[in-house]
Amino acid sequence: MVGAIRPDHELHRRRWSRNLGLGLSLLAFVVLVFGLTIVKVSRQDAHGNPPAATQPAGATP
Repeated sequence: MVGAIRPDHELHRRRWSRNLGLGLSLLAFVVLVFGLTIVKVSRQDAHGNPPAATQPAGATP
């Protein structure tokens, strides 16, 4: 015999909202780290040096 479809229990709804909040927080953290990585990599020259290392020693910025 097939049982009737029952509505979700309150615990399931609370757990779902907590999981959704945690998932969104983790997604925001991953996006932040990815963005910082892109900025750091894009500021390097072809040899991986930061911009300040490519200027001659006596040059002023």
